[in-house]
Amino acid sequence: MDQLLGVEARSAASRIQGFLDGITGQLGWLVQLPWSEEPDERRRIDALRLLRQVPAIVSLTLVDGSGRERLYVSRIGLNRTESRTDRSGEPAVTGARAARLWYGEVSYYRGSEPYLTVAISGNRPSVGIVVAEVNLKLIWDVISSIKVGETGYAFVLDGPGRLIAHPDISLVLRGADEAILKPFQVARQAVGPANSGFATSRDTEGNRIAVAAAPIPGPDWTVVVEQPLSEAFAPIYAALWRTGSLVLGSATFAGLLAYVLARRMTKPIRLLEEGTERIGAGQFDHRIELRTGDELQRLADSFNAMAVELAVSQERQERIAKLKRFLAPQVAELVDRKGDDGVLEGRRTEVVAVFCDLRGFTAFSAKATPEEVMSVLSEYYEALGRIITKYAATLTSFSGDGLMVLVNAPVPVEDPALRAVDLALEMQQSVQDLIIGWRDRGHRIGFGVGLAMGQATVGRIGYESRFDYTAIGSVVNLAARLCAAAADREILTDATVVHAVKDKRSLVPLGSRLLKGYDEELPVYGILFDERTNVA
Repeated sequence: MDQLLGVEARSAASRIQGFLDGITGQLGWLVQLPWSEEPDERRRIDALRLLRQVPAIVSLTLVDGSGRERLYVSRIGLNRTESRTDRSGEPAVTGARAARLWYGEVSYYRGSEPYLTVAISGNRPSVGIVVAEVNLKLIWDVISSIKVGETGYAFVLDGPGRLIAHPDISLVLRGADEAILKPFQVARQAVGPANSGFATSRDTEGNRIAVAAAPIPGPDWTVVVEQPLSEAFAPIYAALWRTGSLVLGSATFAGLLAYVLARRMTKPIRLLEEGTERIGAGQFDHRIELRTGDELQRLADSFNAMAVELAVSQERQERIAKLKRFLAPQVAELVDRKGDDGVLEGRRTEVVAVFCDLRGFTAFSAKATPEEVMSVLSEYYEALGRIITKYAATLTSFSGDGLMVLVNAPVPVEDPALRAVDLALEMQQSVQDLIIGWRDRGHRIGFGVGLAMGQATVGRIGYESRFDYTAIGSVVNLAARLCAAAADREILTDATVVHAVKDKRSLVPLGSRLLKGYDEELPVYGILFDERTNVA
C-alpha cells in the first residue's frame, strides 16, 4: 500500500506539473523576438490568441528589455498598449530576470478564486518578459479526474498550506478559510516531507485515512492523495484470508516436498527470484548465473535472452519516440536504423524553408466560438500533417495558424527544391479544399505559402528535458517574409528555388517586391498550383 499511494501521489503531481508546463510552454512563444521602439501589432494579436487558446490565463503583461510595460491584455480588465510604465522593480520582473521562470505566491481573487502569477523571460534581455495571471480554478479538470481506488482522491496545497485544487471546487472557492483548511494541513503534516512514505490521518468528516504526498517543485506546491483506511487495507485482508486457506490446505504436502528438494533447489530458486525481480524492475543489464544443467538453468538462460531483447527494444523505442517529436516518422526511423543521431547536431547546410499560415484567421477567431476555432485548426493541421509526413519534411515549429517546415534537413533528400515545391502545391490544394467547406459555414479564410532555398544553420536546440530541431539564417527570414506577402491561393518563392526547379513546374515571375525587413526589392515568383503537372 505504501508503494501504491506513493505512485498515485507522484502521478498526480506529474499531471499538475504538466498543466503548469503547458501554460509556461505557451507563454514562451511570446518572448522570442526583440522589441523595437514602434508598437508591435503582431505581438498584440499573438497575446489575444493565447488568451483564447489557454482559458486559464486571465491576463498577460509584456515588458521590454528595459523593464517598461509595452502591452497588457486581460479577460476582466481594460487592455493597454504602449503605456511604458516602469515595472523593472516588480517581483515578477526581477524574479524572471534572475531565474528565467518565476512563480509567485497564490492569491485569492475576491477572496475565493485562487490566482497564480507566472513570469518568463526570453533567452536574451532584449526580448523582454511576459507576466501572466493564471486562474487556478481550472486545475479542477485535472484534479477531479484523479482517482485513488474506489473513493480516494487528490488535492493540492501551496507552501503556506492553502488549498489550491480539490475535486470539491466549493472548498477551493472558500479561499483561505482556516476551518476548512485545517484537516488538509493536518494530513500533509502527518505524511511529513514529500516522498517519505505514507501516514494515517483523518478527513473532514473524522474518518481514518491513509495519505501520501509528492512535491511540485516549481511553485513549491504539494500534492496529497488520500484513501479511506478500510479501503486501502481491504485487498490485504482478502489476500491474507486466501493465503491462509491455501497454506492450511497445502501445509502437509509442502512440508514433505520441501524436505526432499530444499537442499538442491534453494539457492537456484533464490537466484532466479532475485534476477527476475531486477529484470522486472527494468534492470535489463542484469544476468542470472545458473549452472545446474537442468530446467532451472534453461529457464535462467531464457530470462537472460529476454532481458537482452527488452533492453534493445526499450532503447530503440525511447530513441524513436524522442526523434518523432520533431521529425517525420520515416526520417526518425531512418536515423534509428543508422544508429547515429549525429545528423541532428548543429551544422551548416542548404535547406528549403517553407512557411504557411491562414489569411483572415485573426478576424475569424475574434468572431467565432472557441469550439469552432479549434475545429477549424484541427482540420487544418490534420491535413497539413499528412502532407508533411508524406514528403519526409521536418516540422520545426507551429504557432496558432502558422507553421515552419524544413526540406533537406536533418536528412538530405534528392532534389530538395522540387520536393519543397510539390509539398507547397499539395498543401495549397489540400487547404483550398478545406476552405470551400469553411466558406459554406460562413468563414472567410484564405491560405498563403512562402518558400526559399539557401544555406542555414540547422540542429537541435533546447534544454535537457526538451529539444526541438530548427534552422537559423537569412533563408528562413526570406521564406517567412514571402509567406507574409502571399495572398490567398498564392505560393511565393525566390529566384534560387526557380533556378533549381527550372521548367519542371509552372512558375511565373511576379516582378520585384519590397519585402518587410529588406532594404531593396527582391525578385518574387509565383507557383501555379491550379496548373501543376507531374507532381509525384
